[in-house]
Amino acid sequence: MENNRSSALTAYGWNDAWDSAWRDNPHCGNAAYEPARVVAQYSKQYKIMTAGGEKIAAVSGKYAFEAGGRSDFPAVGDFVAAQPLEGEQRAVIHSLLPRLSAMTRKEAGNVVDEQVIAANIDTMFITNALNQDFNIRRIERYLIAVWESGARPVVLLTKADLCDDAEEKVSAVQDIAPGVPVHAVSAHKNQGKEALAPYLRPGRTVAVAGMSGVGKSTLLNWLAEDDLQQVHGIRESDSRGRHTTTHRELFFLPSGAIMIDTPGMRELQLWDAADGWETTFSDIAELAANCRFHDCSHESEAGCAVKEALESGALDARRYGNYKKTERELAHLARKEQAHLRKNEKRAGKQSGAKAGRNARDGKRVRLLELE
Repeated sequence: MENNRSSALTAYGWNDAWDSAWRDNPHCGNAAYEPARVVAQYSKQYKIMTAGGEKIAAVSGKYAFEAGGRSDFPAVGDFVAAQPLEGEQRAVIHSLLPRLSAMTRKEAGNVVDEQVIAANIDTMFITNALNQDFNIRRIERYLIAVWESGARPVVLLTKADLCDDAEEKVSAVQDIAPGVPVHAVSAHKNQGKEALAPYLRPGRTVAVAGMSGVGKSTLLNWLAEDDLQQVHGIRESDSRGRHTTTHRELFFLPSGAIMIDTPGMRELQLWDAADGWETTFSDIAELAANCRFHDCSHESEAGCAVKEALESGALDARRYGNYKKTERELAHLARKEQAHLRKNEKRAGKQSGAKAGRNARDGKRVRLLELE
């Protein structure tokens, strides 16, 4: 039965590695449970694909109780242990298989928590439009998050038909993303699709991320050769597309690849991305390794290789500024997270103490009743 379940999910990315992960799952030996993949997320409900087809699912009460934070809940792309309910198109999710990759960000606002955008991604298309919305610094932020996720970043510069200097902008992105493929594409002109074929092989999962209005849904429809997502034209006032995607969802492409479309983000707040930050700015790290002093702050020290590169123009001042800005941002987030953890631990200690006090008082009442 297990092989049949696995083969039914092959089109959704199931492979030998997931077979192994499933065998290690505590629910594997129970015939009532089976592996499934989360294909869409709607607040606290999920659409999952099982051997018996699509079902609407929710996590079990035990799962919700034991979850430590938002990132512990399923996200689109996750594989889960699900229990289909007999005679119904519903199921209960009992556990999450370990993620191989996860694109995350800090929860919007003042909440100190991690939000998973998509999970188990092979390639992440970082999209940025080649019109007035073109922004190198924003691409750097997305690179940090994608490198941290464990997925392979690929930059897609969309709406190439609206740009007269596409090659120049491709070159500019390549300069700040060494080793990362960069492609200029236009769905409107059917330009650049053949260059994306290596990323869209059967069973591979590709996610698309970017700010609102860069053409992610148009890109999906173009690659799918079908109108899977509703799209709107660009606004004449600022040449931006209008927000259309409202939830994360997984779609099949004619090539057999799986694409996850995500809602556009007004901002990408980084989360625990020190490794991704170092990878994105590896050129600056290499420069810093040549400074005379090991603890060089790159401010006023003699023999500072970073300062020399800035003065000569070998290092772009705006790139270095973003390097310092994101460094401070990650350090600030780390301090907030530590303070949040200490606050929770303190609250848990008070609650534990209060509970102990209540138990002691209850015990005292019982003893008094016994004496009476």
